Amino acid sequence: MPEIEKINKLDEKFKKVRNTTIRLISPLKKEDMVVQCGKDASPIRWHLAHTTWFFEKFVLKKYVKNYREFNKSYDFLFNSYYETVGSFFPKILRGTQSRPDIDEILEYRKFVEESVEKNRELFERKDIRSLMELGINHEQQHQELMLMDVKYNFYNNPTMPEYIHNNVDTRIDSSELEYLHFNGGLYNIGYSGGDFSFDNETPKHKAYLEKFQISSRLITNGEYLGFIESGGYEKPELWLSDGWQMIKKEHIKMPLYWLKKDDELNTFNLDGLKPLNPHEPVSHLSYYEADAYASWVKKRLPREEEWEVAFGTLCPSSDDNFMESGIYHPTAMKEKTRFQALGDLWEWTMSPYTPYPGSKPLSGSVGEYNHKFMSGQMVLRGGSCVTPGDHMRPTYRNFFSPQKRWMFSGLRLAGDD
Repeated sequence: MPEIEKINKLDEKFKKVRNTTIRLISPLKKEDMVVQCGKDASPIRWHLAHTTWFFEKFVLKKYVKNYREFNKSYDFLFNSYYETVGSFFPKILRGTQSRPDIDEILEYRKFVEESVEKNRELFERKDIRSLMELGINHEQQHQELMLMDVKYNFYNNPTMPEYIHNNVDTRIDSSELEYLHFNGGLYNIGYSGGDFSFDNETPKHKAYLEKFQISSRLITNGEYLGFIESGGYEKPELWLSDGWQMIKKEHIKMPLYWLKKDDELNTFNLDGLKPLNPHEPVSHLSYYEADAYASWVKKRLPREEEWEVAFGTLCPSSDDNFMESGIYHPTAMKEKTRFQALGDLWEWTMSPYTPYPGSKPLSGSVGEYNHKFMSGQMVLRGGSCVTPGDHMRPTYRNFFSPQKRWMFSGLRLAGDD
């Protein structure tokens, strides 16, 4: 592709992603955007500013001569975790700040966007284009985080407000659970294409797998309800030790966002409180809950390499339930052709988040982006109903600590064939 086409394509993607972020906040009141419920979520105002700070800090301030930053204090306020570029405001206290207000943050976004447009000649350099691509994909990750955080913040509001009013009928029966079988052998794992990928997806390498089986869809609410009704949360033999300690300490007896009202089970969604649909995939599970369910049915979670071997040839399509569908909720699978592998829910694997053989962090401060978190985390695959579809690849490795539940996470079963 000629250089000018690469520059134009990058510029179009930058504008599209920035506009999408603004579209996502359109249903919100200003008061909604300053709230932070819990240590995992962040205020929406912070996401708006932090994704802007990323472009300003790593592109504009570094490469534009005599660049005048919007506000010097933003370096401290909106840095997330980049130790190599300075100190930062504590995450848990982000919701204690009302200033800069939303209007000023939106001015900041506009200022940085205009500065990027004025300096498009920088994109002739491949290294700067790579930083811009990283910043664009970084913002797409925060779009997903924003929807996760809105859901969590609204759930903690006694009025349980709706983010959207969803007219999409998702009340369909799920397909029968079957198993796909794969031979053992040496497989290629990881990304090797010419488009963007995160550093944790590379390099492509060989992995030997024993023969295995993997389920044809995600586990449903109805199936998980059977686990609950059988006393699954009361049987320590099903749980990893840390998981058992967690559910006892936090008095967990069902997935996050499940509520019993008038003896009926409901789920809180971004379109409000709804009756539990037994055919939809069970969501917002910790790794411990997913693993306990797998033990209950005498299966296990897939290894990330198994997941990639099974579904690595798929590409995101309009048939998948990604953020673009506007549903923002996992739906039942009625067709078997794509196995719910992309979209709907991030799927826990039994693989710890570690570097691939030969993997190296990016150079400079952005080297802190992924590799510094390769301890105490588990890998998830597949994307979710709040993941931008054009952000996804089958090689994408998401990661969370095993106790986390506020993200759109579910489970697929696997076994030794």
